[in-house]
Amino acid sequence: MTNPHVLFIHGLWLHATSWANWTDLFEGAGYRTSAPGWPGEPDTVQGARENPDGVAGHGIDDVVAHYTKIIGQWDSKPILIGHSFGGMIAQKLLGQDLAAAAVAIDAAQIKGVLPLPLSSLRVTFPVFKNPANRNRAVSLTAEQFRYGFGNAITEQESDELHEKWAVPSPGKPLFEAAAANFDPHSPAKVDTANDHRGPLLLIMGGRDHTVPEAVTRATLKQYRHSEAVTDILEFEDRAHSLTVDSGWREVADSVLTWLKRQNL
Repeated sequence: MTNPHVLFIHGLWLHATSWANWTDLFEGAGYRTSAPGWPGEPDTVQGARENPDGVAGHGIDDVVAHYTKIIGQWDSKPILIGHSFGGMIAQKLLGQDLAAAAVAIDAAQIKGVLPLPLSSLRVTFPVFKNPANRNRAVSLTAEQFRYGFGNAITEQESDELHEKWAVPSPGKPLFEAAAANFDPHSPAKVDTANDHRGPLLLIMGGRDHTVPEAVTRATLKQYRHSEAVTDILEFEDRAHSLTVDSGWREVADSVLTWLKRQNL
């Protein structure tokens, strides 16, 4: 029997290579790992910064199709680990029975989730301030990154993470998510009633400005009609940078522990 495959899916404003610590840890634990970027994303942070048009205009359906194609090349269903919008994508793929299990870390709002905290609006303002950003790629300044990602760590560490991993990201997924509850065919819709899907773990940071815990708790409620395993875990003192900052290992170890409990 081959070792389980883990597919890591990043969210907005972080490059795929920001999963490097996680892939090393999971490979050391016996998993096969992949952390491919979004459609059109260059292989390096520098390349992504120099070519923002590569990802511009890609929406949620594009990203789902991209990862569906990758999964289709493998001999078994992978375990998905997604952060932010990657957490939403992981939930969609799990609901479509394309994964053995999923972990959604500070996942973006899916259709049906109603809370819209003011902090979330402030984080996304650089995108929504100009409707033309729907078809553009948008970057965050170091100050904006600090509010949206690094508010629970030192300013120095936040700036270092911004310098190391931050890249322009498409505005379209944010516009799609914002309109989800008004669109019956929204790409942010997830099959939360699937009884036959694999287990799901929702992880939230208690100090997250981008995806506050109220959003994650509301997401959990969307799964109340499914008999499949749906667990939730909170890191009270963590914010949106919890997958890449100096405390990443605690979060990653908790995921490994949960997967072991699921016999995965």
